[in-house]
Amino acid sequence: MVPAADNQKLTPAMKQYRHFKDQYPQAILFFRMGDFYETFYEDAKICSRVLGIALTSRGKSQNSVPLAGIPYHALDTYLHKMIKAGHKVAICEQVEDAAQSKGIVKRDVVRLVTPGTLTEDSLLEKNVGNYLAAVCFDRAFRSRAGKTGHSGKPGGAGPKPEHAGLAWVDLSTGQFFAQLIESRFLLDELIRLAPSECLLSDDPDALPKKFIPQLEELSSAVLTTRPGWLYDTNQAVETLKKHFGTASLEGFGFSRLDCSLAAAAAVIDYLNETQKTAIGHIAGLRRVTRDKFLHIDKATLRSLEIERTIRDNTTAGSLLHCLDETNTAMGARKLRLWLCYPLNDLENIRFRQDAVAELFQLDRLREDLRKHLSQISDIERITTRISTGRASPRDLLHLARTLRQLPGIKLLIEECSSAMVSRLTARCDLLENIADLIESAINPDAPLSYREGGIIRNGYNEEIDRLRSIGRDGKSWLAQYQKRLVEQTGFSNLKVGFNKVFGYYVEVSHTFKGQVPPDFVRKQTIKNAERYITDELKRYETDALNAEQRCRELEDKLFQDVRTQTAAQTLRLQQVADALAKIDCLCCLAHIARHRNYCRPSLHLEPEMEIVEGRHPVLDISLADRFVPNDLTLTAGSDGGKQIAIITGPNMSGKSTYIRQTALLVLMAQMGGFIPARSASLGLVDRIFTRIGASDELTRGQSTFMVEMIETANILNNATDRSLVILDEVGRGTSTYDGLALAWAITEHIATTIKCRTLFATHYHEITELADLLANVTNLNVAVREWKDDVVFLHKIIPGRTDKSYGIHVARLAGIPKNVLSRSSEILDELESSFSREAHVPQLGGRLETPDGQKLLFDNAPPDPLLEKLRHTDLNNLTPIQAINMLHEIIAELENR
Repeated sequence: MVPAADNQKLTPAMKQYRHFKDQYPQAILFFRMGDFYETFYEDAKICSRVLGIALTSRGKSQNSVPLAGIPYHALDTYLHKMIKAGHKVAICEQVEDAAQSKGIVKRDVVRLVTPGTLTEDSLLEKNVGNYLAAVCFDRAFRSRAGKTGHSGKPGGAGPKPEHAGLAWVDLSTGQFFAQLIESRFLLDELIRLAPSECLLSDDPDALPKKFIPQLEELSSAVLTTRPGWLYDTNQAVETLKKHFGTASLEGFGFSRLDCSLAAAAAVIDYLNETQKTAIGHIAGLRRVTRDKFLHIDKATLRSLEIERTIRDNTTAGSLLHCLDETNTAMGARKLRLWLCYPLNDLENIRFRQDAVAELFQLDRLREDLRKHLSQISDIERITTRISTGRASPRDLLHLARTLRQLPGIKLLIEECSSAMVSRLTARCDLLENIADLIESAINPDAPLSYREGGIIRNGYNEEIDRLRSIGRDGKSWLAQYQKRLVEQTGFSNLKVGFNKVFGYYVEVSHTFKGQVPPDFVRKQTIKNAERYITDELKRYETDALNAEQRCRELEDKLFQDVRTQTAAQTLRLQQVADALAKIDCLCCLAHIARHRNYCRPSLHLEPEMEIVEGRHPVLDISLADRFVPNDLTLTAGSDGGKQIAIITGPNMSGKSTYIRQTALLVLMAQMGGFIPARSASLGLVDRIFTRIGASDELTRGQSTFMVEMIETANILNNATDRSLVILDEVGRGTSTYDGLALAWAITEHIATTIKCRTLFATHYHEITELADLLANVTNLNVAVREWKDDVVFLHKIIPGRTDKSYGIHVARLAGIPKNVLSRSSEILDELESSFSREAHVPQLGGRLETPDGQKLLFDNAPPDPLLEKLRHTDLNNLTPIQAINMLHEIIAELENR
């Protein structure tokens, strides 16, 4: 900040800087001065550090001002670095020509650039949406509703919220959504959405105390606080109605007021404040209903590596990377949404499946479509830049070239009969008038910036053509004019010249002084000649000296006109963009299904699952023929259905791959795509829960085991009988007996209470006894072949249980020294001998009960004779000798078993 004491000593320019910096104290102010954007004081120090530019000073005194600047033409490059570093930047431009200004040049902040409000391609990732989100908890909503006469409890902060409003917009595309959600699921939704910036109320009573710390830990979004009064109910409705130009919001599906509208209004208010331009391309608000989508929480999103890998947090190796063979940036962003928001509605899933199946069969048509799509530019983002007045000439040219691809695309998809493709065909508006306008007006070799000139095509405007000819043909015109005057006057030594003082002139020697035509106006006398000006030469001088400037001004005006005419078609362009993105996704899914031998899964409402020769979609590519496919069958019902599979087997044998694979296949199926399997019949899933891996969160003061238990508690409290639960080594974060007890009880609870499809990979072999105790539990294990001292992992899942983990064998493969391995084998033999079971009946299931207190299967097990003998012995009347003899008898009987 500018020190207050120095304010009186500031120059006019620095006072102007101070004025704008005071308006945007939280932003770095880029202050345009000629060909540079300058930063001062603390801003300059931050820019020097972030951008790696020199930090200098303004003035030589002890109170000199820190200064750092960047060239104006390199703005986008430096903006990208500032935004990536989490800073906001206020762009302060010169809004008048410095040559024509009187006194200090007028300046104004034309835009506040923040992580959630980017529109330039150079600042955005092309395949990922850039979201600005806003959150409003209903405690704030109810409080303000009470003050304004709406329903809800008046005054105060209200009780702990049960719901929250979430709204998000991608300013670069104009897509705008709102959702009312239970507050306990809000963080999961924010993690799945991955906004670049999130707006929150500055009222401390409007947010749960732990919400901001949790959001900061789990998300990389920049958090921006906004005045609490923005969440006023009347204010919210009026803000949205004014923006959309509607009398009510019912047309968008909001028949009653809720806190999602307050969040949406906060988004619009923030955009109006930061953009300083029209945001009319945000033309609609879509209500999102959570139960229409398969829910994926933050743990599942990470554990299944849907967008990024766990090991190095990169896209490569993720499911998205594996499936993304789209041909357009719009399609890539749409595919990510389909993948992160799978459907939970059978009709909509089949709607997509039918379209993928049709394109799967039509190889020639699909590949022709993909060729056309590869020529498509990102018209979603181009349309936004056109609508907001930021489009370059090349943006318009890219748009025109894209529109010229539409007739070929439409002709191809008209051959399709599936309902989804037919609907998209109807939305492929050709917009030929816009393509014609752009092609006729814009120079195909136009520079990137319209301020450089040369953007209007020759022949589009006569005046521009004339002005260009002046600059291009000036010397030729002067020579021809001189020749014409010589012929008209007979003055053989007449010549046309130019100097900076008098401009253009006609020079006639004193020999012809008395014969000068009357239309020659004398301007100057020199030693041997007179210099004159004519009306024609004066007109040429005016044109010649101002032609370039006038040409640029006229080009600018015509370009703005073309951009305005194109912006008037924003809604039509957005509709076409959405249709092309979906066509691209469908072609992508069909293409990979055809080339990777995927099948169309059969989906139904029964809580069952049958997969034949399923494959992990990522490993199927990297391992190819070496990957071993596996089957899975989970059934429901009281007639012997198996809903829970306990999977045992050695480390590195493929247990984790198998259970992850199942979850990914379900997700892909409910996205509407085909899956890597020979065949599959899948009952619809409402949520996928995972508890995989050990990820310490020491920064939160939580151990691996605490995180494991929190995630497991989330499953036990929220899973339904339609959920899919994936558990990997639950309980291993604590002592063996604690872990075994917890793993047993957790599995038992799922089997007897929740009764949902569950895959549990474990090294606690004792848990396999549950398959003997509970009818809906089955055992699976990974096949292993032992040969002498070697072990071969077959990676094949087969029925039954195993009681070996082959940990020492895995240690040998990892390179553990031989002496350590030898000693480990000795210790293992001793432990197995010491802790071997002394009875052949299950030990953990003896007291297993159902939730209503009824004894289960082993209630009918035959009593142990030794236990019965002890139970009927009168210990009070037993002499010491008799007790010793009885103990010898018991030991002898145990040894004989």
